[in-house]
Amino acid sequence: MQIIKWLNEHIEECLLVILTSIMVIITALQIFMRFVLGSSLEWSEELARYCFIWMIYIGISYGVKKQRHIKVDVLMLLFKDKGKVILNMIANVIFLAFAIFIVIYGTNIAVQIFGWGQTSPGLGLPMAFVYFATPAGMSLTVIRLIQQLVKQWKFLQGSYVDKDEVIEDRETDLYGAQDNLNDRKISANEGGR
Repeated sequence: MQIIKWLNEHIEECLLVILTSIMVIITALQIFMRFVLGSSLEWSEELARYCFIWMIYIGISYGVKKQRHIKVDVLMLLFKDKGKVILNMIANVIFLAFAIFIVIYGTNIAVQIFGWGQTSPGLGLPMAFVYFATPAGMSLTVIRLIQQLVKQWKFLQGSYVDKDEVIEDRETDLYGAQDNLNDRKISANEGGR
């Protein structure tokens, strides 16, 4: 049970760290090989590109988990907490429908590519591995969206849920960033005297 809890809390972070590490190591190795040894690895750029593709789709899920996706939040300023939660729920339901569509469509394409037996030119990997990044990442996104919707529903029902988990307060973030900037200006001015 602890493993499932840990995976729920950290799966995206772990995958993103692993993929980023592979990208950095492979790219550094390629630079070393090309400029120091005078020869290059023909598969390194391909592997880095495939890691980047997987990072993008896993990053979508991570953004949902942290509630940090870009969105127009003008309407949010007009509502109090419950109104903000309802608007977020509507947005999450629309995003959920889109994510489910992408999972289904992406899986169909990946299975079709797998059936064709297409392989990558440098590594010889089945291209289905790359195409499965879409349904895998969007499946994680579906899970995170459902988790968000459950938290938001519990908040509306009056069950105890941490307000920060269901309401992303951009106004606080904005003022917090502004206060931080003002503190830096004040300390810079005092240091210059």
